[in-house]
Amino acid sequence: MKDPYEVLGVSPSASENEIKAAYRNLAKKYHPDNYTDSPLADVAEEKMKEVNEAYDYIMNTRKGHSTAGSSYSGAYSNSSSRYANVRSLIQQNRLDEAERILDSETSYEHSAEWYFLRGMCYFRRGWMQQAVQHFQRACQMEPNNMEYRQALNNMSRQQSYGFGGYDTVGTTGNECGVCDICAGTMCLNCLCRGCCGGY
Repeated sequence: MKDPYEVLGVSPSASENEIKAAYRNLAKKYHPDNYTDSPLADVAEEKMKEVNEAYDYIMNTRKGHSTAGSSYSGAYSNSSSRYANVRSLIQQNRLDEAERILDSETSYEHSAEWYFLRGMCYFRRGWMQQAVQHFQRACQMEPNNMEYRQALNNMSRQQSYGFGGYDTVGTTGNECGVCDICAGTMCLNCLCRGCCGGY
């Protein structure tokens, strides 16, 4: 993990105005519009992401806010589109690709959306214990998010009815009972509703 002050090129004692000025200069330098059709586009995009995360981390920390659950939605952040892509990949059962994107996160702390989507990957693989843990973390970070809450409730309902334990249901990824299919449908319904704006 890089020091966020080092990423912005300022000292920890820098004023808020100095931090904002440094951020603006770097945002102009690495803005994607400057690298259209350039072989350095990917490098610039990654650098812009790093700059956004560092700036958000510093500003949130100084304001006394926890960065847990922050989406790092800086001016040029593309995290929401990346997560939309992850959702699409999960729906297509392209879990390796979805996990590769999630695992490439360099955030100082992962967002609630990250935990939810990682939980969906675990769920689709049949790794129920890990899925529940990630859904719980997403709910802790964003307790008012009904999509995350519904996914966790569906998993808890499966456990309470005794449809296998989290340690045994689908641990190989090949086991599939009627109850697993039902629970899977409910979780996928959460995921699809989030993608399609509730429809």
